[in-house]
Amino acid sequence: MTATDTQLQPRKKGLTRRQKRSLSRGVQYVVFVGVVVVFAVSADWGRLKNQFAQADIADQMFPDVITLALKNTVLYTLSGFVVGLVLGMVIALMRLSSVGPYRWFAGVYIEIFRGLPALLIFIFIGVAVPLAFPGTEIIGGTYGKVALALGLVAAAYMAETIRAGIQAVPKGQMEAARSLGFSPARAMVSIIIPQAFRIILPPLTNELVLLFKDSSLVLFLGVTLEERELSKYGRDLASTTANSTPILVAGLCYLLVTIPLGFVVRRMEAKAQEAVK
Repeated sequence: MTATDTQLQPRKKGLTRRQKRSLSRGVQYVVFVGVVVVFAVSADWGRLKNQFAQADIADQMFPDVITLALKNTVLYTLSGFVVGLVLGMVIALMRLSSVGPYRWFAGVYIEIFRGLPALLIFIFIGVAVPLAFPGTEIIGGTYGKVALALGLVAAAYMAETIRAGIQAVPKGQMEAARSLGFSPARAMVSIIIPQAFRIILPPLTNELVLLFKDSSLVLFLGVTLEERELSKYGRDLASTTANSTPILVAGLCYLLVTIPLGFVVRRMEAKAQEAVK
């Protein structure tokens, strides 16, 4: 075979990059479907239905699961969010302060409360505070204790989020405000912070979702029947009925709130990206 004949032979071509991606995607789909089918075939759906999907037990939970448990969960979450937002704003401004002790205190606070599990904060509020200050009652009773516990935890995360938002605002905004005669404090409150909040709304909403779930730790404070939130309410009924259907219903009630909030977060993030473009 001559060199000319070799050149005339068609070259063997492998898969193109697009074909490789399509093949890889197809394999992933097949594996995913296979796992789902194996799970569906091997699961004992009858036993699951008997343990988690008893319609008569679920009917007994209404309307209390909404008017009592879900209502308390929302109240605990919103009160903790408000406390965390206010305290987080203060900590964020201290973190950005030119005064050294303020920055050190804010840094220590953030590291401690971000590092400790929320469970320990609830136990500290419920046990350590009464021991340290005998006869002292936190305003609002259980609601006040939950707001304080959730707020202490949320403030550490919100402070870093707010700080990042403030630093994301162009420095020229502060300079322009100062040139118009604004004091540093007034410029921060009137110009910088409003712009920062438009930036940090999505992560703050994510924090609200996390607080909504963390409110289940209220049981460690010792609550009355009228102060129960979703998790406590579901566990109590599950113990009474010897069935897990109340836990499933409580979980679905959580999703009634968290799924719409997640959709809101995605919409805000999409709008923020469009604004950047």
